[in-house]
Amino acid sequence: MTARIIFLLLAALVFCAMAVVASQHKARKLYVELQKEQTTTKQLDIEWGQLQLEQGTWSTHARVERIATRELNMRLPVAGRIEVVSPPRAEARP
Repeated sequence: MTARIIFLLLAALVFCAMAVVASQHKARKLYVELQKEQTTTKQLDIEWGQLQLEQGTWSTHARVERIATRELNMRLPVAGRIEVVSPPRAEARP
């Protein structure tokens, strides 16, 4: 009877040890994956910053005006043809 209990306890011990080893292995794999994702995140943040800087460069007022006048042959209208439109007034709420 005691040999049977010892065998069951030994089997449970081996099972628990294998479970610990498996969970540590999985944790290490997940940590490596996390490191890769963090590296990717940093690279994407750098690329995002570069794209924002590039967008700011491409949309500067001087560049837009230069393209409008040179490539699209656009000109400012005469002062008499400029009309200022005011937004509609919001009514007071009771």
